[in-house]
Amino acid sequence: MSLVDIQSIASLLEASLHPSTAKQAEQSLRSTEAIPGFSVLLLQIVASDAFPQTIRLASALFFKNFIRRKWTNEDGNYLISESDVVSLKADIVGLMITVPPSLQVQLGEAISIMADSDFPDRWQRLLDDLISRLGFHNPTVTNGVLQVAHSIFKRWRPLYRSDELFVEIKFVLDKFCVPFLAVFRETDAAIAANAKNKDILVANFKNLQLIIKIYYDLNCQDIPEFFEDNMTELMGWILKYLQYTNPLLETGFDDEAGPLEEVKTSICELIQLYSQRYEDVWGSLLPSFVETTWNLLTTTGTEPKYDMLMSRALAFLTTVAKSPDRAQVFSSREILQQIVEKIVLPNMSLRTSDEELFEDDPIEYTRRDLDGSDSDTRRRAATDFLRELKERFEGLVTEVVMSYVQHYLEQYAADRNANWSAKDTAVYLFSSVAVKGTVTASGVSATNLLLDVVGFFSQNIAPDLLRDDTHAILRVDAIKFIHTFRNQLTKQQLTEAFPVLSGLLMAPEYVVYTYAAITIERILSIRQASQKNALLFDKDDIAPVAEQLLGNLLRLIEKGTTPEKLAENEFLMKCVMRVIITAKESIVPYADTIIQHLAGIISETSKNPSNPKFTHYTFESVGVVIRFAGPSKPPGTFDETLMPGLLAILGQDVTEFVPYVFQLLSVLLDVATPGTPLPAAYLQLVRPLLAPTLWETKGNAPALTRLLQSILARDALVFVNQGLVEAVLGVFQKLLASRVSDVHGFALLECIFYYMPMQQLETYKRQIALLILQRLQASRTDKLIVNVTRLLYFLSAITDTQKNLGPDYAVNLLDQAQPGIFGEVFSTFMIPCSAKFHANAADRKLLVVGLARILFESAKFGSQYSNRWCIGATALVTALQSDSLVDVYSNGTTNASAVFAEIMDLEDEVSFGATFARLSTVTAKPLDPAPELAAGGSGEITTLKQYVGAEVKRFGDSLSGFEAQLSDEVRSTLIGYTQL
Repeated sequence: MSLVDIQSIASLLEASLHPSTAKQAEQSLRSTEAIPGFSVLLLQIVASDAFPQTIRLASALFFKNFIRRKWTNEDGNYLISESDVVSLKADIVGLMITVPPSLQVQLGEAISIMADSDFPDRWQRLLDDLISRLGFHNPTVTNGVLQVAHSIFKRWRPLYRSDELFVEIKFVLDKFCVPFLAVFRETDAAIAANAKNKDILVANFKNLQLIIKIYYDLNCQDIPEFFEDNMTELMGWILKYLQYTNPLLETGFDDEAGPLEEVKTSICELIQLYSQRYEDVWGSLLPSFVETTWNLLTTTGTEPKYDMLMSRALAFLTTVAKSPDRAQVFSSREILQQIVEKIVLPNMSLRTSDEELFEDDPIEYTRRDLDGSDSDTRRRAATDFLRELKERFEGLVTEVVMSYVQHYLEQYAADRNANWSAKDTAVYLFSSVAVKGTVTASGVSATNLLLDVVGFFSQNIAPDLLRDDTHAILRVDAIKFIHTFRNQLTKQQLTEAFPVLSGLLMAPEYVVYTYAAITIERILSIRQASQKNALLFDKDDIAPVAEQLLGNLLRLIEKGTTPEKLAENEFLMKCVMRVIITAKESIVPYADTIIQHLAGIISETSKNPSNPKFTHYTFESVGVVIRFAGPSKPPGTFDETLMPGLLAILGQDVTEFVPYVFQLLSVLLDVATPGTPLPAAYLQLVRPLLAPTLWETKGNAPALTRLLQSILARDALVFVNQGLVEAVLGVFQKLLASRVSDVHGFALLECIFYYMPMQQLETYKRQIALLILQRLQASRTDKLIVNVTRLLYFLSAITDTQKNLGPDYAVNLLDQAQPGIFGEVFSTFMIPCSAKFHANAADRKLLVVGLARILFESAKFGSQYSNRWCIGATALVTALQSDSLVDVYSNGTTNASAVFAEIMDLEDEVSFGATFARLSTVTAKPLDPAPELAAGGSGEITTLKQYVGAEVKRFGDSLSGFEAQLSDEVRSTLIGYTQL
């Protein structure tokens, strides 16, 4: 398709809205987007009233995603035509301020993406364009301009300080501050003049919220001089609107925040920033804001629509309480009692809306309630405020709070059925002051020494777990108490709680069984205090109950009747994953059943992926079953169950699942019996895996690399037999060309060198070296230097003589591309980079063995580069003498434990990229170029120092030629190794 027209694009966008044609339409749009003018036509569709709103919105969404994918590459070069770039920059701001809000949001995000790359250096007119369009007396136009400005400036909030960042901010401040003050004045005047005109009032309050957000943006890194000079006027308005009331701005719904609440919420965020960063210039105004916030907290209702406002207001007071001087205002018993009664209790006590959420949307209740979640809730904010006060005045706050705890416990004891919510409040209050510091994913590290946490658990919490008539919310409180204070309970106590928690997986209440699963998972993640990587519970602890636990958890997951409901509860699947990791090889007898359940879940959820965390934990679970049980099963056992579904996902191109499928295919190959033929399904995949289009999706590259590594390790000749050696090297070339993917290119290249017959690579050696050297010259990043260094040490360290590799091969690889270049690379990159290879045992071994072989075994290096020999020897001794050096050869058991190091250290919170998430449970072991050195045992080299000592002995009299150039310490150390 060489030409593209607006009607055909609109038709494809309309087709993308219908499930039956969505995928094909999406593919057609993707195939068209490379044509010049495509993006401009998308904007024309967004702008045109001739198209239905649904098509305009679809066009805006596709445009935003197109800009995210295609605006620039990682080097900042445009991926669309220059004419389209110019046209988009000229039109998009004017368009955004005129379209409806739903379209504005998408275009605003697109502008933010464009600005992230181009502003201000390549789009200096953007700011002038915005300012010129500020439509004073026209709130709609003003709103569009402010939306764009905020979408650009908010990028500064999470950034670290840098000269480049401050140059950009100064550029904006010089142009934008005066118009900002003018539009603030104009909006304030318009609000005053239209206090009884609801439509105009609401429009101006929407602008006011954007103004306050931009106020935050412009001050997020440092307070500008302009804002200091105009502090009285600006903060006068801020205080005014924190106090402002107007019935016309009320929504009339208990759960829908109105523009006034949204403005006050933004104000609380702004004044929290000022109290954290700029108290020295703002301190005189602080008391007025504290008083106003106090009044706000004590007079605002408990309806859900005020939740975010109350949370932000409490966060502001929490920040004030962090200041030792400012906190003194809260230091008296009378004030603390008022705080508990008027602020903490109203925001911590259970409300009717909370009970409704517990019943009607239990997964949302759980996510909000869970410690460490990102949810902004009243309870969380009230707890944080109380804990901060407790840190300042521990004895007094504990005493005051415990009097209320006792009061509520007595209320509950008087009538357990009627007053169950009093017990809920008591438990939350106690937990709030019992914790010292913050609650993290690892639990509580320290507690208030004035309180007996274990005693409180025994007397007030444990009974709620055992009584059949305990209210469901109190049962959740009891489970959560164990979850929060699990580190304070002994292994014996946790062991005794385990059957109770397991039994609660059978509870009918969603939140109860979900919290039980969460707590079981966290208990199984507890590490022994004495050993960093040793878990408190091992397979012997969990093996007797693991099968039943997994059965109950999978049954709960499979209650979902749609793909979305099936994948709704990631906490259940995370618990499945953790139980399997803990049970290890004990799952072998029933591993087939687990795989069947998981395969069914993957197949069903692939129909409509909706929960990335659930998806990740599901694939992690499959991966760990394969790793632990696969070696004990007959070849192909799991393939028969998994392969049809995995291949179907590839065939249907389920974008969210494809990278996971590649990773699972890798581990299925890894655990198979070495030397067995490559299964037919993989033989059919080899050629498609090398298709360039497949590698264009960024999320595929790491997973595809992993799969190619596994195929090379299993049967590298398959590429030779199918005439695909050049295609594999082409993949390496493509990966090397990008700063994002070059690390995967080098990982693939290591396997190519290690497994591919050398005669097949002879023709391509010089080209490979040239590509590496050209990349070093063009884009010399730290990561690239590390990868080049690693490759050369890896090639040098390979001891298998049948592979015809080793130190001379590494030297010649570069020198055949450019004579004498290895010496320059060695001294300029390899030696300075060597210090970065002390992080783990495998890297240290690679460094020491590779460097030692270059120094002591390479005839070419010893002659042609003899002037660099001493710096190499010094680096070698430095590595061996490093305090962080750990013997990797101890008794031959290190490798066995290292296989599952990644699993044991699985992150508590998975970081999900936009397109790829690595499965920790299927991480490939680094290639060991000298595996025989790690065998250990009598009569063999058992330490790196002994290995180097043997190399020095073999070097013999040649060492004397360098002794005069070596320092006494290095010379004596090397000779000392020969005595080990």
